[in-house]
Amino acid sequence: MPAQAMGDDRRFRVITALAGALAGLSLAPLGLPPLLWLALIPLWGASPLAAGLWGGAAVLVSHRWLLWLHPLDWIGVPGPLSLPICLAIWLACGVVAGLLVAGWGWLVCRLDPRRLATALLASGLWGLAEGLLAAGPLFWIGLGTSPLPADRPLAGLAAVGGSGLVAAVQLLIGWGFWRTLVAPAASRRGWGLGLVALLLFSHGLGWSQLRPERAERGEALRVLVLQPAVPTREKFEPGRQRDLLRQIARARQQAAALGVPLLQPEGTLVLGQAMPEAEAEVLSGGFRLEGEELRSSVLRFESGANEATGWVDKARLVPLGEWVPLARLWRWGGLSAVGGVEPGSPSRLLRRNGPDPAVAICYELASGEGLRQASAAGASWLLASANLDPYPALLQHQFTALAQLRAIEVGRWLVSSANTGPSLVIDSQGVVRSALPPGRPQLGVFELERLKRPTTYQIWREAPLILMILLGGAVGICCQRPRRSHSH
Repeated sequence: MPAQAMGDDRRFRVITALAGALAGLSLAPLGLPPLLWLALIPLWGASPLAAGLWGGAAVLVSHRWLLWLHPLDWIGVPGPLSLPICLAIWLACGVVAGLLVAGWGWLVCRLDPRRLATALLASGLWGLAEGLLAAGPLFWIGLGTSPLPADRPLAGLAAVGGSGLVAAVQLLIGWGFWRTLVAPAASRRGWGLGLVALLLFSHGLGWSQLRPERAERGEALRVLVLQPAVPTREKFEPGRQRDLLRQIARARQQAAALGVPLLQPEGTLVLGQAMPEAEAEVLSGGFRLEGEELRSSVLRFESGANEATGWVDKARLVPLGEWVPLARLWRWGGLSAVGGVEPGSPSRLLRRNGPDPAVAICYELASGEGLRQASAAGASWLLASANLDPYPALLQHQFTALAQLRAIEVGRWLVSSANTGPSLVIDSQGVVRSALPPGRPQLGVFELERLKRPTTYQIWREAPLILMILLGGAVGICCQRPRRSHSH
């Protein structure tokens, strides 16, 4: 390869990596899709290596909050090892992303990125892959959340085909910009008009799912949310546990006095901890035993009861935090004060005497499938419980965007109770109706509506994405020129 060509290739890789970093910045708290569309332009013309650099840079920037795990001395990791371990976790996420996007880039190059069939097929596959990753062991925040909070109409597509469809459509928009730029001057106007049509159609379809007159009206439900703001590094100290119980006892009495039937604290009750009695139902985080297995759960205490009568166990555990491969063989409880926890049932539906919620514990909120199944089974509202300390406000904003997306997907109101925030209520159209100030102990009454109408996503799941993939494959096959043998 000539030296000039090699230099141009290196420069393009640098540009592509910088574009990936811009994609990482386009997520919450900014949530500006135009930044993402700009970042996607060089990706469509990139080699597999350059595409891998794009993916790695995007995740390293968007998931930089992982570095706030340091220091890990509170769980027994020596100081000199703490920062290397946190860096290794962060870099491992970037490497995984780079390899996945490099594989996607190889497929795009092989199929010819200039073809519409390739754009449809590759965008649909990306959207499906995001859904699979979000349901896997890693806390994966993909392109599906990037429209929030700034572009709610585009996020409305989640009600049609989930967050994967939102991601796929943005890939298509980025392809439209790239295709317009690389098109011959004579056809550039046509490609530009097609891009405008795609932007108008996608935003119009998304907004049609969020129109105020379309919103279902449901019966009101009042919830008292307790945000204890207890530092994770001190959460399991005996003194802090006593303080937490006192906070819950006062909040339960206040809920009864206010006539609020339900208290939702982000409190991690230790194993076998009794709940202070009062005339209000409580849904609290805590631990329980299933046989000899320790479970992390949302526990339900009926009105006046001090022992749990129902629960939903956490099904998706944090790797190296709550779950460690072969931990019983090499005697390490992981990067958590909790130690080894076993996963529970995948069902997210919590049965209670009143309206049943669909429950997401911690980063289970990154995937919409469990909440979709629970909503189809009768859940009329969503409950999210999370401890985001010691992470920075960046993760709180990303968590809020995920909560908005989940509410839009299944058309349900969502209440989040978080240790340090975000504690908030979001309506079925993804609007944050009320929130508690983050970072300090707070108590607030949230009012939401119980809804039952299913969204298209709740019924058809990823069918629009599969249709996009099939359409891309069909167009690609039909547009292939038949090979003919010529005799001379």
